[in-house]
Amino acid sequence: MQDAVSAAHPVSLEGWGGRVDLPEDASTRRWHQWVRALPVDAAPGVALLGFACDEGVRRNHGRVGAAEGPAALRRMLSNLPVLDEAPLYDAGTIACTDGDLEAAQARYAQALAGLLEAGHLPVGLGGGHEIAYASYLGLAQFLGTRRPRVAIVNLDAHFDLRRQAQASSGTPFLQAIEHARANGLPLEYWVYGISAASNTRALFETADALGVHYVRDDELGLLALPQRLTELQAKLAGVDAVYLTLDIDALPQAVAPGVSAPAARGVSLEVAEPLLDVIAASGKLRLLDVAELCPRLDRDDATARVAARLIHRVTHAAWRARGG
Repeated sequence: MQDAVSAAHPVSLEGWGGRVDLPEDASTRRWHQWVRALPVDAAPGVALLGFACDEGVRRNHGRVGAAEGPAALRRMLSNLPVLDEAPLYDAGTIACTDGDLEAAQARYAQALAGLLEAGHLPVGLGGGHEIAYASYLGLAQFLGTRRPRVAIVNLDAHFDLRRQAQASSGTPFLQAIEHARANGLPLEYWVYGISAASNTRALFETADALGVHYVRDDELGLLALPQRLTELQAKLAGVDAVYLTLDIDALPQAVAPGVSAPAARGVSLEVAEPLLDVIAASGKLRLLDVAELCPRLDRDDATARVAARLIHRVTHAAWRARGG
């Protein structure tokens, strides 16, 4: 399976580069010095997989440009420090250049399943939030006939549970829930950061009918954080595996201006990071992706920098929780 991953999309490290501190040793390494193109039969590590696609955003009438996200994220990750000895791989990028979103999602899912089979912690670099259905499909392919209790945890202002004629960035979690039910996979969907101003009444009704657990952005202030963390820890105890997906538009527009749909309120980093820390420390995180970064709308790479910070934080904590 990993051979197929490596052969499907040749990897270039051309986008990696940055500062080199002296003396060059383990204590001064940055990600651009540590990352390797994913080799065949690589030891398990953190594996970055790009999804250069915004066809789902276009179909959802959003601001396109998210297809440029993987390259921007790699640039911002380059100078971040290496905090542990986890192998770091670049597994390349799956691109959607012909408008065929479904085929691109299938290719991404196959590559992701191969990474999971090889024991890696995959980190998806989006791309619009249509990456989420592709990530879910990859996890489902990897699980096969196994039936662990899986939770999709989404940091997002939007439910993305729309019923539309075509799949888009607004449909991935409804698609995942319906696929899981059709295939007997126990799946829960939890969303943190839901905006009452960004979701119709029909979407709230759909979420309630499907048993979605959601917490609104105005319920995620600092005063409420201890209660939210306790609730999250209790919910994590009831599942076996977690797929974490970060829609950067869940953060306030002042922090994340370069997104497909900026948030008028959002969830502050002071709240978001502790929630992510609890998930990463659970030892149950199996994959992570970041969606909706739109570099052409970013200011001074501010959004790409904060997205890279979250990837850096979560991957190191998750690797430590694995015993790495």
